[in-house]
Amino acid sequence: MGEQAPHIVWDWNGTLFHDIDAVMSATNAAFAEIGLEPITLARYRELYCVPIPRFYERLMGRLPTRAEWDHMDVIFHRHYLDHHLRCGLAEGVESLLEGWQETGGTQSILSMYGHEDLLPLVRGFGIERRFVRVDGRTGPSGGSKAEHMRRHISGLEGVAARRTVVIGDALDDAVAAAHVGAHAVLYTGGSHSRASLEGAGVPVVDTLAEAVTEAARLAN
Repeated sequence: MGEQAPHIVWDWNGTLFHDIDAVMSATNAAFAEIGLEPITLARYRELYCVPIPRFYERLMGRLPTRAEWDHMDVIFHRHYLDHHLRCGLAEGVESLLEGWQETGGTQSILSMYGHEDLLPLVRGFGIERRFVRVDGRTGPSGGSKAEHMRRHISGLEGVAARRTVVIGDALDDAVAAAHVGAHAVLYTGGSHSRASLEGAGVPVVDTLAEAVTEAARLAN
């Protein structure tokens, strides 16, 4: 039996899909609903964390009530759906995916974005053929990625965790990778500041090209 190929598990929102402008617009719309002032991208990246209610706690000084959370979640997703159609893939994504595949690596997507919304987005960009599996969230929003990662990895045939690298824009991606014994590389183009990402103790990069280079190093 041959050695298993190196594998990348890509995050979608804020990583392959450059949607931070839509996220900021939707976040501030949700905040306005309960009387919070709008925040800047720098402030968002400084405070962002999961589960999302904890992020709101950092801004509000308290956890939102269940009713507030449910209302903000609906408003966020409504505004996000209006704005994300103007967003595109991060710079160089198509060639990076193609290059990794051509060198014998495999890759998949694991996202906390709803599965039924994720699939048509990936297909619409014409990149679905680059992935052996695409998994979005199937349960309620706002949770952790670690258990989703375990199910995702177990569903990948011929993929070893020790040769797998998770590439994402959030600390939760590094936590999820550690949960299954995989490596992680964190990218500064999404939801977190570089300073907060560096607290994870994994490589932090400013471009996805650097992320793929690091992934090749870590997986071999």
